[in-house]
Amino acid sequence: MTGLVIRLAPRERVLLNGAIIENGDKRTSLSIKTPNANVLRLRDAIHPDDAKTPVKRTCYLAQLILSGDGAPEELQKPLLRAIEQLSQVFLDIDSSRHLNDATNAALAGEYYQTLKALRNLLPREARLLAAQRV
Repeated sequence: MTGLVIRLAPRERVLLNGAIIENGDKRTSLSIKTPNANVLRLRDAIHPDDAKTPVKRTCYLAQLILSGDGAPEELQKPLLRAIEQLSQVFLDIDSSRHLNDATNAALAGEYYQTLKALRNLLPREARLLAAQRV
């Protein structure tokens, strides 16, 4: 296994096993070799007050595990349940693929990959919610 590779922009911050790491003035790549390390890009983080939609709430569950603020053994079932609920709404092939990827990653304990797959649904959710307001 090659590990997780994260490419950071200048001054970008990442949360790694509870420690905030800030990149210097140049772009860089980090290769995380430790299995099951908790990694979260702070630019991708969802503030609790912003977790108001179904996809954002599901992303937030994965984020809690990544940040170390929630135990995987306590949050995995609610996370999988939330993904299953999303699959009842997002029925197109592409969304189903992202949800399937999120489910498989969560079952494997790969919560960064879970969050990454779920984030692909955020633009779709925004379009659906905007269409409802019209």
